[in-house]
Amino acid sequence: MRDFIRTQLPTLDAGLSRGGQWWQARSSRERGMLAVLIVLLVGLLFVYGVVKPIQGARAAALADIRTYETLKARIRAAGTLTTARPQRRTGAPADIVTQSAGGFGVALTTAPIDRGVRASVADASYDSLVNWLADVTTTSDLRVRTVTVQGLGAPGRVSATVELVR
Repeated sequence: MRDFIRTQLPTLDAGLSRGGQWWQARSSRERGMLAVLIVLLVGLLFVYGVVKPIQGARAAALADIRTYETLKARIRAAGTLTTARPQRRTGAPADIVTQSAGGFGVALTTAPIDRGVRASVADASYDSLVNWLADVTTTSDLRVRTVTVQGLGAPGRVSATVELVR
């Protein structure tokens, strides 16, 4: 190999010769300190040139995965998009509220108020209550004026009083 370098790459051979002479001119203590310095520099180069960029890329990839998983969950929670409009409910506010509540398993009592109805729910799941309110507001001209929700002893169970008006 040395012969190949000497004949084909004379400039490199001259540089290696000068480097070898310089190294031999150092004392053993200086050679030891230079070797430690070289090892430290190679270690730093490895850490900041290889390890840190890989860690940064991994962290960015994990953040992207979290973002896309969150978006995926939100899209699934939103349901399917359809162009079909739900059938509009008409009639007295108490009838609209009672009819819609039956589809979500929400048992309620109603009392008429000015331009609407007050519905009282003694015990229902929170999800059913929210889905029922969303259904009432999208399938009729009733709008929620006030909502009072109180948690019950069991997890996810609530009681509520809702005023819906036109």
